[in-house]
Amino acid sequence: MISTMDNHDFTALLTSDQSVALLNSLSELQGFTSSIPKTEHASIITDDVTDIAYDKRIKPYLTSAQQQWKIINAEYHSQASIFDTTLNAQVQHDYESAISDWLISLFNQLFSEQNVELVRGDKEPEYFPAKNNSPARIEFAHGFFASALHELSHWCIAGKKRRQLPDYGYWYAPDGRNAAQQQAFEQLEIKPQALECLFTLACKRHFQVSQDNLFADFDTTTSTFAADVYQQALQYIQVPQTLPRDAKVLLWALLWINICPYSQS
Repeated sequence: MISTMDNHDFTALLTSDQSVALLNSLSELQGFTSSIPKTEHASIITDDVTDIAYDKRIKPYLTSAQQQWKIINAEYHSQASIFDTTLNAQVQHDYESAISDWLISLFNQLFSEQNVELVRGDKEPEYFPAKNNSPARIEFAHGFFASALHELSHWCIAGKKRRQLPDYGYWYAPDGRNAAQQQAFEQLEIKPQALECLFTLACKRHFQVSQDNLFADFDTTTSTFAADVYQQALQYIQVPQTLPRDAKVLLWALLWINICPYSQS
């Protein structure tokens, strides 16, 4: 018996007010401003908060990325409302491709000094450490945006030593695992999927946990995986200091792009 098990409302983890509060906290933690303004309503973004993003190191990246993100999403929603159901599949495919390309560009710019690249893969996701004069490669599956966010979560969690190993040196058994293997898999996936959840919500998209066990032949109804991921994501929100260093940077960028006032000039 396979359980859907996802009865948690992950969207409720990061409301508009909570998103702004988290953005402020991450800004302060990374030293983008000496003080975070206190507002009566967290959803109000003051000029001081907006100015945080204009740190000279990242202003060009985020401003350009925000403009591109808005254009891509506006075009998709416009097309999706026009085309019929038959054509919507192609519209969705083009949209998925566009936002994946956007994420590749954003990540590769933000982390250009770390000798690593996010790459669209044709097969299953895989991490390749830097070798000779070639940068490390984070390959995500089949060009899917959600897969890219998931693989970036693993990269953020992996420390310096693990980033020198293929696939970070992690054990992995494909779908069809036995009960013990599934339990081990879920334990390793709690933090990555909690990060993926926050990245996804920052992009204003729906998140759903994945047990990756479509072919399980044992009862999974007692699994606490969804609850564990939810609690870990909540912990990251409540205590952002516990986020991995690079996760702070990426999450901050995604929040800024989707929260701060947009200027077409």
